[in-house]
Amino acid sequence: MTDAEAKLWNRLRNNQLLGTKFRRQVPIGGFSADFCCRNPKLVVEVDGSQHTERATQDASRTRVLAEHGYTVARFWDNEVLQDIDGVLEAIVEEVTRRTLAPSPSPSPSPLRAPGSPARCSE
Repeated sequence: MTDAEAKLWNRLRNNQLLGTKFRRQVPIGGFSADFCCRNPKLVVEVDGSQHTERATQDASRTRVLAEHGYTVARFWDNEVLQDIDGVLEAIVEEVTRRTLAPSPSPSPSPLRAPGSPARCSE
């Protein structure tokens, strides 16, 4: 794990976030999700600078995860390192939204692209 992934995992593990069970490195559709919550179906990805050149691959990956019913939240690693509380707040909002009113069909687009404002939105 990268430093950012380790920092986020430290806050997601052991059902610390709303009692929600997250797992790390979960295989889904031929990909390995950084963090996955099976209920609600949410994948959290922590992207490093290498992802700026992999936008097409990330979009394809997000599409495959959506085909399996998952919504994807992406964060830059520096966001996690510098504003972990903002990242966690965005994840809490999405877990709450999906728990209270799960959508019948997930959007294939990421909740937010890395570098966009810290809130999740579709």
